[in-house]
Amino acid sequence: MLGFPEELGASVARELGTEWAMERMLGYLRRVRPGSAEEIADEMLAIIATRDAWRGKKIAEYYNAKMNGLMREGPWEEEDDADVQERR
Repeated sequence: MLGFPEELGASVARELGTEWAMERMLGYLRRVRPGSAEEIADEMLAIIATRDAWRGKKIAEYYNAKMNGLMREGPWEEEDDADVQERR
């Protein structure tokens, strides 16, 4: 990896964990050609922070939609008019 130890590349790949994050790192390495391991580590941390923020946003959106549905429809099950008529 640009003359850096193989262990650095393996640990960066392990920490990034996702294909999207690794593609971002590859783009950075091709574009910037960092001169030190610290620059690579700094970019890795920035990519991880971006990924975690995106993941947190998606989780919040999911639970917000669930809560909105619960507030709109209530926690109870809807009864059909036919079910009510049968019990009378």
